[in-house]
Formats: sequence, structure tokens, C-alpha cells
Amino acid sequence: MTIVLLIRHGANDWVHGRLAGWTPGVHLNDEGRQQVRELSKRLGDLPIAAVYSSPLERTIETAQAVAASRDLPIRVVDGVGEVRYGEWQGAELKELYKHQLWPGVQFYPSGTRFPSGETLGEAQTRAVAAIDALRAQHPNQIIAIVSHADIIRLVVAYYIGMHIDLFQRLAINTAAVTVVAFEAMGPRLLAYNDTGSLAHIRLRPEQSPQSETAADEPEPAPSDNHHITDADRVILEGEPQDVT
Repeated sequence: MTIVLLIRHGANDWVHGRLAGWTPGVHLNDEGRQQVRELSKRLGDLPIAAVYSSPLERTIETAQAVAASRDLPIRVVDGVGEVRYGEWQGAELKELYKHQLWPGVQFYPSGTRFPSGETLGEAQTRAVAAIDALRAQHPNQIIAIVSHADIIRLVVAYYIGMHIDLFQRLAINTAAVTVVAFEAMGPRLLAYNDTGSLAHIRLRPEQSPQSETAADEPEPAPSDNHHITDADRVILEGEPQDVT
């Protein structure tokens, strides 16, 4: 069994107002920084073996809250980066609601392409491929992947057998954790859009790693100086390599 924690980044000034996409320089705001401090506490002593993140600043800053207290590197994976919204990137949502493609995005996402961007079906395919490749590297372990609302909704829809055209029925809040266990019989959704304690998430006892963080050991505060090096970047075959 492998357990994957799918974590949405914390709040930022673009949430609910503009479509950030791959826009550089979108950082967590005060609310988001508080959310990730609480996220670190919520994860408690879960024996997380590896932390992966979308390349964008808001996800890396969120991943720091998970990695810092466990002395783990943050490995950047382009495949779990945000949907490529093309010409919609940076636009205000109130204007996009009026766009002729908006009904397609809501009700026919499998066949609707963002102008000069990708379809949500393409985003789902590359994100699932990335997650499947990562979990294959971590049998009988727990890994954390920090990504974005649409990407998490898309992969959850895939793993629970929901048609992609229904994925808009799902909701993912900022700093929420969704947990999928991959077993011999297939994936199981253990927690969804969780913003509370995750103390119930455990590997089976006979499969637990030998060393775990002690429950009573104080957790250091997340570092603001967790640098990402080229060695920490995970580029899966076929993924773009020009994202900074």
C-alpha cells in the first residue's frame, strides 16, 4: 500500500478573484501562511517519506510546512503543476464567467480547450501519470504532493471513477488535504478536502517504516529558506522543462 496526501496550497490574493495559473510571483498571503502553519500541526507525526510540489511559489511555500519539520527536501514535479489556462491566465473570474467557453469548462471539460492552453482532460492525464510514477517509487510509504485545486479535483475524479465532465461537483479548499490509498484492489479515498486532524491516517502496522517521528517531539517552525536546487526537480518524461 502507498498513501498519497494531495495538498492544496494555502490562500493567496488571487484566490476567488483571478485565475493565477502559471503566473510567476503569486505567493501565500497572511491567511495562507497561517493555514500552512496549522497544516504542519495537523499532519502531526505522520511518517511522510517524501514531499513533492508543483513548481509554483505558492505550492513550494506550502510544501515547506510539510518538509521543514521532517528535514526532507522538496522535490519539484512539473506534472502536478497548475492547469495551463492559456489566454485565460491572469484574467478576472467575473469576466471569464461571461466567456462563450465558460459553459464548456463547467459542463464539458473533457472536450473544451482553454484558448492557447490545454484541455482539462490533458491536465488530468499528465497529473495522473505523474502521481502514478511517484507512488511507484514509494511502496508501503506515505508521500505528500502539494498542488492546485483543479489538478487535485481532476485526479480525485480519475481515481474514484468519476467522469471528468462531473469534476466541477468536487470542491477543494486552500490548505486542505485529500488522502488516497493505493492497494492491490485499487485506489481508496481515505479523506477528502480535510481541514482537521489526520490522526486516523496510518499505514498498516506490518508495513510501517522502521523509523517514525516521535509524537511528543516538538516540531520546528517551517523554514522560509528552503531552497530548491536542480537536483530536487523531478521532470517526468514528456513534461515541459522550461518552468522556473
